[in-house]
Amino acid sequence: MARLGTIPFFKDAGIELAPFETRCHWRRFDENETLVDFDDISTDVYFIATGEVRILNRTQSGKEVILGEMRGGAFFGELAAIDGIGRSANVSALTRGEVCVVPAAVFRQIVFASEAIADRLMRLLAKRVRELNTRLMEHALLDLRHRLYAELLRLSVPRAGTEGERVVTPPPYHHVLAARIGCRREQVTREFTAMAAEGLVDRTRGALVLRRPDLLEARVAEALREDS
Repeated sequence: MARLGTIPFFKDAGIELAPFETRCHWRRFDENETLVDFDDISTDVYFIATGEVRILNRTQSGKEVILGEMRGGAFFGELAAIDGIGRSANVSALTRGEVCVVPAAVFRQIVFASEAIADRLMRLLAKRVRELNTRLMEHALLDLRHRLYAELLRLSVPRAGTEGERVVTPPPYHHVLAARIGCRREQVTREFTAMAAEGLVDRTRGALVLRRPDLLEARVAEALREDS
């Protein structure tokens, strides 16, 4: 089986992937390495086999906004492969890892040849648009506190063995959260102090625990209703 077949996006493609194998290449990357930078003219698509990367954008004044992180199984660069326009974000490695680099022409040929892959791509793009719309609404309508609540909920997963609690692991740095929701680190620190005093959050070894995610969700929903 072609190694491309080990990539989740290409599984059950319904087509033979071996002919495309020699036109792709695998490369390892180191922590803090830049994989894609703003205005790069390349149009390759990067499929993450192992490791973790961060995607961020930068304003004209130089302020950086973190759009998110990606781990093994995810991919980036598909927009440049679709429309041929230069990169609009920076992608840098948070850990060591490996990617499969698929040229735009190969990516498009696979998508057009496989109905299953085309459907998978359309669903993924639709999901990303919906997620961006949600974040846009939050930035337009919510104050700093409620944007932080929403981001923590988005980053969290249910806490094993404890009903009703969620965890963010590893615990996010305050300056990273600030870059995700568009504020200063000191503001995030101040909000965490208030949340801890209310018993809403707690730090354990290797995790940030959301003690009352139901209350955070209710507060975000109420804030959105008030501003709608």
